[in-house]
Formats: sequence, C-alpha cells, structure tokens
Amino acid sequence: MNTIEKALMHGLFVHMHHNIDKVIDFKSFQKLNSHVEKMWPGALAVGPEANDDAAVFKVPGMEGYVVGKMESHCSPCVPRPYDAAATGAGGAMRDVVAMGGRPVFLLDFIGTRPLDQEVIVGPCGFSGRCDCGECKTMTSQERLNIMIKGIKDMCEVMDVFVVGGGFSTSFSDIVPAVVVAVFGKLVTEKPLTKPAKNAGDKIIVIGVTGNDGNDTLFRAGLVEEMRPALALLKEEKIAMEAALAAFGTGKINACSDLGAAGIGAAICESARYGGLGANVDLSRVPVSVEGITPEEILICETQARYVMQVSPENADEVLRAVRAKTDNAEIIGEVTSDDKQIFEYDGEPVAVIPNDPSREVLEVLRSCG
Repeated sequence: MNTIEKALMHGLFVHMHHNIDKVIDFKSFQKLNSHVEKMWPGALAVGPEANDDAAVFKVPGMEGYVVGKMESHCSPCVPRPYDAAATGAGGAMRDVVAMGGRPVFLLDFIGTRPLDQEVIVGPCGFSGRCDCGECKTMTSQERLNIMIKGIKDMCEVMDVFVVGGGFSTSFSDIVPAVVVAVFGKLVTEKPLTKPAKNAGDKIIVIGVTGNDGNDTLFRAGLVEEMRPALALLKEEKIAMEAALAAFGTGKINACSDLGAAGIGAAICESARYGGLGANVDLSRVPVSVEGITPEEILICETQARYVMQVSPENADEVLRAVRAKTDNAEIIGEVTSDDKQIFEYDGEPVAVIPNDPSREVLEVLRSCG
C-alpha cells in the first residue's frame, strides 16, 4: 500500500464513519421496522440497514416521500467552529439531495461546556494550550454563537427552515457536540441510491475540488494538523440546483454526495456496495487550487460536490442539464465489472482500492489508528 491507499482504506474499512454497521446492530432495527411495518405498510422505503446517504419514508396519509439525515461535525468545531457547523448542516442537506430530495427543515443539537468557561479555538484547540500563536481564546458562549451562525447562514442560503433542536451546557470534553438533522421532500420518481448499478455507466462529478478537509488523512495519522473543510455557502446552493436539474432528466442510476474522504470514498463505496469496480481519471476533476496534488483531489473533503452515474447514452443529456446551472461538471470515469477501484492522474496510478482487502492488510490498517 502506498500512503494515499493506506489513508483511504483506513477511512473505508477501519474508521467508524464508513463502518457504522460494524458497531450498530442494524438487524435489530430491521426486525423492529418489520414489526412496525404491519401497522404502517409501505411507510419506510430506505431504512438504516441500507447504509445509504439518507433515509426515505412516507408519512401515512400524506402524498409523497420524506428524506431525512442526521449528521455530526463535532471534532472540526475545535479548530473551525463556524465552518464545521456550517458544513455539518450542508453535508446533511447534500445527503438529502443525493437520495433525490430537496431539503426543507433542519433540527440541531449543540452541547458545550458551561458558557462562562474559556475554550481555545484554532489548530491547538485539542491540546488545550496554544503553541502556534494563531489560536483564539474565547468563552464557550462566544464559540456557541459562532457555531449557531454557521448553521443559520447555511440554512439561509439553502432556503431551509430551522424548526427546533436541543442545547446543553453539561459537556466537559474539549470537543463540543454539533449534530443536525435535515428533512426534505423526495422530488424524484423513486429514491436514488448509492450502490453502482451497471458496468459501463459514466461517473459525473458536480462541483469544484480544493485541498481543504484533510480529516481522513488526520485520522489515519498521516498529518499532524486537522484542517476541516471550509464552508462554501453560495457554491452549496449552486451544486444542489445543478444536481436537481440532473435529476429532472430521469436518467440518474446512482448518486452520492462527496463528504468524508471525498471522491475516493464516494466512488469506492458506490462500487463496492454494487458489487462492481470503477476506473477514475483524477486529472479530469474540476479543481479550485493551483498545484493541488492528485492525492488531495482523491481524498480531500471539499464541500458542495456530488457524484452521479448515468448510462453512456444519457451522459450528454445529463451534462447539458447540469451545465445549465454550473460549468463545474465533468465525466471523470466509469463503472467497471472489476472488484477494485483504480484512480489515475494523467495515466499514472495514484491508488488501487480493493473491495475486499486481505486480513493482513486490515491488520496493518488497524495499527495505523
């Protein structure tokens, strides 16, 4: 394994964000939901056992389906409370969009230290003492105000209601709790889902990739400083409208937002869950930073991005619909019948990620954590 393969595979196969089914008994929820299904038949379309971007369900007696997602952005709030809170909200909204929905309502929960206690905001926040000279010391109340503003600003630009939530000052940890739940209306004929459907489908990326959001590299122990993704407010709205325009063609076979571990995770998860592979040319990805490396294009968590898969004969139609909203859309690869994902840049290999790593590889990855 090279360095970037190790980082991405650590995120995919070790870090809990991508392996929640390894620690939570989804079968027990499935059994419960099967029991409740007898009272509300047809109400749940996509439940937790699908491990998809969001849930899809119907409120009995109402027309249409609701899409719902809960997401936390706790650790990134230590160095960047505004961006972390805003991207937590934006990420949950993108998950709703990725299932074929338009986000409408948001609930949030924030847990923090008592309001008069001092906290350190910046790169040294996790250690509790600033050695870099760039951090700010403020009260827990002041940091709380910054986090709330991040959530509010994202909701304002995305036309999403804040309808309630929860708050606690009983937290003693350095890391505050920032959790949002977003609900929206399904606007596609049926839910879009993450797993790849067909070998040969073209992979389209919407949005621009930068080198912010190195959380996966940080968790894998490959960088010393966590640099959370920056909040991209206007860009988030543009990307959403572009995705919805693509959905309007009725030609999308699979869709996912680009969150943790970026392009790498979204494409690997889609291919693996669909029992397929993928070939991706990272040099075709639209970028916002001069000199960005292929490894950063692969794994960084820049916001306001989606990937979707379409049949080859429909790719031009979908691109026309997307480009009516944004120029930042390209075909970057295709789904294959292989059992691995191959990422290249200008013909040179960057990473090869297997769907089923060996036991020896998994042991090496666990030792990195």
